[in-house]
Amino acid sequence: MKMKAYIIIILLIFSNYITAQKQLDTIYANESKNVALFFPEAIRQGVTGANNFVFTYNREKEQYFGLLQATPGMESNLLAVTKSGQVYSYILKYKNHLHKLNYFINEKESIGSELPKKIEQKPILKIKNVDKSRIRYFQKFSDFLLKLKYESIRTKRQNGIKLQLQKMAYNNFQVYLVFEVKNNSEIDFEIDYLKVYRASGNRRRKASFQRLEQEVIFKYKMADFIKTGKKKRFVYVLPKFVLGENEKLMLELKEFNGNRRLILETNY
Repeated sequence: MKMKAYIIIILLIFSNYITAQKQLDTIYANESKNVALFFPEAIRQGVTGANNFVFTYNREKEQYFGLLQATPGMESNLLAVTKSGQVYSYILKYKNHLHKLNYFINEKESIGSELPKKIEQKPILKIKNVDKSRIRYFQKFSDFLLKLKYESIRTKRQNGIKLQLQKMAYNNFQVYLVFEVKNNSEIDFEIDYLKVYRASGNRRRKASFQRLEQEVIFKYKMADFIKTGKKKRFVYVLPKFVLGENEKLMLELKEFNGNRRLILETNY
């Protein structure tokens, strides 16, 4: 019980800090009706600041909605944390007659993350020293690949982000990977990195795969920022390699200063 009380106090302190920076919406409730709050993710924790407000949700099984009731008394606040750590905060007030019983909460209403990360400067992209004539060739061949008919080798969708490997082409001593990243979420997506790995392991023994990051010697039209509803296509150029019998290609896409991360695997 002491640990639970400590967690609630910390959450309420964090909520008060955020409240001072952002104008919060108000939700009204009373004792005769259930007010339902539908979150974009499963609720991990929800607390109210005063005893005259009660917020209930399923603590045993992941659930996307909670129910709010209130008795007459002072106004308060609700602080909810979802499965991924996104934080939502609202002012709570008692009202005899309710005009709204269902609230469908959008991801954009999140006031931040449960564990805010220190803002870091995005690392400057470093490309291995390559002869200028080779760079021009990489550019031309990459542009040629982007103009070819659309293909799809493998696609991964998660949290509204789509990562797709569209083409894998060998030319001279290099391999060209054509990617498409599409943002179907309601939040802009800034790319921290897209890494390429060769992963090896024994499938028959169900052993864990060991991965080795591959060097990228050139990036063509690499996307840094993708607005909601938009997509970007670009090309990676790597030293030539061929996957072995027990190897697969693994791609890791990570959001900059965010929690979204995708892993795409293919035996191509």
